[in-house]
Amino acid sequence: MRIVKILILVAVAVVAVVGFGFYNKVAGGSQQEVILADAASVGVTDDGCLATFQHQMRGLHTNTYHDLCQLTAGKVVMVVNTASQCGYTGQFEGLEALYEEYHDSKFVILGFPSDSFRQEHDDEAETATVCFVNYGVTFPMMATSKVTGDEANPVFQELTTATNQAPAWNFHKYIVSADGKQITSFPSKVEPRDEAVTAVIDRYLEAVQ
Repeated sequence: MRIVKILILVAVAVVAVVGFGFYNKVAGGSQQEVILADAASVGVTDDGCLATFQHQMRGLHTNTYHDLCQLTAGKVVMVVNTASQCGYTGQFEGLEALYEEYHDSKFVILGFPSDSFRQEHDDEAETATVCFVNYGVTFPMMATSKVTGDEANPVFQELTTATNQAPAWNFHKYIVSADGKQITSFPSKVEPRDEAVTAVIDRYLEAVQ
């Protein structure tokens, strides 16, 4: 009984840190939405973007850097960790279709290739071929980086802290509201154009209009 009470107290403490979490069963796993009790860590900065995205990150297979603040300011953002040799690599097709459908509506996708689960090419040129040639990706793709643990890139570190949910596999998806007060994450098996995903995007976009 004492152990049960301790576990309950720990769970309450976690909720107090990240806000209120809501879980729904969807195809392929659990959807998690977090409404942040204190959005200071991801709130809008003086530059007009969320603190989470106030970073410069090198683009995939290039020396050019993406200004994430400029790319995301005032927009609903999907952040997804990708891999080129994964059973879910085909989701690039759905991600690109989603981007084409919504990118004129204050929505952007940021792709982060990663070998954290040992399914990405060592050579960024090969990764770029899969993304840009094989799947025709046009949304911003970053250079390969880690997305879990202490060495995760800063965007994934901050999203993991805010939601208390790190990617468990490739193609984990976070959707962040434009004001940073709501974040919904979807496990890898959930397709990019699943109704549960588009419903969240539509709801977050309504708040922007």
